[in-house]
Amino acid sequence: MDDNTLKTFAYINISSYRVKAIKAMQEGNETPTQIANNSDIRLSHISKVLKELKECGVAECINEQERRNRIYQLTDLGNEIADNLE
Repeated sequence: MDDNTLKTFAYINISSYRVKAIKAMQEGNETPTQIANNSDIRLSHISKVLKELKECGVAECINEQERRNRIYQLTDLGNEIADNLE
């Protein structure tokens, strides 16, 4: 991992919610409800977690124009970090 990836990994790893969300997203493209169900995080917290993951380049919304049922996936950086999480 390069320095930027390592910094992002450390940022992800300090939050159990971010770690759980990334692990849930490894399954493939997911809606916030699916991520919440698969990670045991309340849906009310998922929006904040997804915003943080998008801001650091780990996740992306593939249908941003939709108001409901947005679909999120891990980026290449997100997949690299997910592969290194315990």
